[in-house]
Amino acid sequence: MRALRETPQRRDPAPSRWAYRLNRMWLTPAFRLAVRAGLPLALTAAVAGLWMADAGRRQALFDTYAELRSEFQNRPEFMVNLVSIEGASPLLAEAIRAGLGFDLPKSSFGIDLGETRALVETFDAVERADLRIVAGGVLQINVTERLPALVWRAPDGVWLVDAGGHRVARIGARSLRGDLPLIAGEGAAASAPEALALVQAAGPLVPRLRGLVRMGERRWDLVLDRDQRILLPEDNPVRALERLIALDQAEGILSRDITAVDLRSDRRPTLRLSAEGADTLRQIRLAQTGG
Repeated sequence: MRALRETPQRRDPAPSRWAYRLNRMWLTPAFRLAVRAGLPLALTAAVAGLWMADAGRRQALFDTYAELRSEFQNRPEFMVNLVSIEGASPLLAEAIRAGLGFDLPKSSFGIDLGETRALVETFDAVERADLRIVAGGVLQINVTERLPALVWRAPDGVWLVDAGGHRVARIGARSLRGDLPLIAGEGAAASAPEALALVQAAGPLVPRLRGLVRMGERRWDLVLDRDQRILLPEDNPVRALERLIALDQAEGILSRDITAVDLRSDRRPTLRLSAEGADTLRQIRLAQTGG
């Protein structure tokens, strides 16, 4: 009897179902990226999370970071040792330095240029400021200073204001700046450009001009010596003043014994006589009528 031998089964070359699925997944770019990059990152994050779970380790890490950051920011090449102010008068420059309150040397990382510029521009006398840190550890501040154009007698004192009516500085008395025109009244500073235009138009009256008074925040009165006053209209006051000056040069109105010239009416000026002038006029009329 012939012995029967079992024929060995040949191995199937086809991949198993799971191997096929894994091969298909590996051909997917997103899966390969997740395995090659995402898995290491996830493991690293897990390890870091476990390490950071300890409060002592976290504090030690933060302290080390703060120390390294402080050492870097306080390196000599990053230190500001001097504040240079250009374009400002000595008094204003000293006031700016005092207002900044910097304890030098100071790290440039601790200076906010935008905030510092805003602080400098809060000074009344500063119109604009430009800041930059230059080589050598110098904080350079270039100041555009406001120029006084008028003296304003305000309710809270006597102020110098620029051509736009912005306050420049407070002064103790008007006599300290007798070279500048005087304005007074509520809202006078806000109308400073118009006041300057009137002073320029006054021409030959400037030597007699004592000041301009804002009336009702609407119009101006020009105050002259000899207690004379010119009441200007609300609209086109410069033109009204120029017409009065032309009339005065022709008729000598302001040299007469009058207290005020009212130009608020477009039809004709109204003259107000002084008490002496009124008596003189009354006597002349009586003499003419034979009274």
